[in-house]
Amino acid sequence: MHILDIAENSIKAEAKKLTISIEERKSKDLISIQITDDGKGMDQKTKAKALDPFFSTRKERRIGLGLSLLQEAAKAANGHFSLKSEAGKGTRVKATFQASHVDTKPLGDIPQTLITLIVGSPDVDLCYRHITDDSEFLLDTKDIRSQLDGIPINSPEVLNIIKNHIKEGLVKLRR
Repeated sequence: MHILDIAENSIKAEAKKLTISIEERKSKDLISIQITDDGKGMDQKTKAKALDPFFSTRKERRIGLGLSLLQEAAKAANGHFSLKSEAGKGTRVKATFQASHVDTKPLGDIPQTLITLIVGSPDVDLCYRHITDDSEFLLDTKDIRSQLDGIPINSPEVLNIIKNHIKEGLVKLRR
């Protein structure tokens, strides 16, 4: 849910390109999640408040738990958290976790997370990269759209193909 929440923040910040990178390095006992966008970014004042769970730029909700909960999850799992943002340039959120730590949460349903983002924001270029010690999986909606010959990327048929492609790619990573 952290990934979805932060990615949705990127989209609300008018990102046209969103990159989600996950590294699972058993050899280093490390899981890393990085979400980068080219949205509005944050000025220094907003960035300073961004990790406060009672701060949000949203009008419909007065609390902003996404970043603060991800930061706490990383710390609880012997990891680190960083937030880099510049107004007009975009934002990068990175969290690392000790993979073997008892408090490291599972990644969750990555295929459904990505499909949810594609359905909700079909015009955003979403690049998903998942790396393990032995392999890499890459999904880029810009490349997919270029092959669709006008068929909407969020049509049910296309979404089903994409979701199956993601599932197959992630299964191959774990072999």
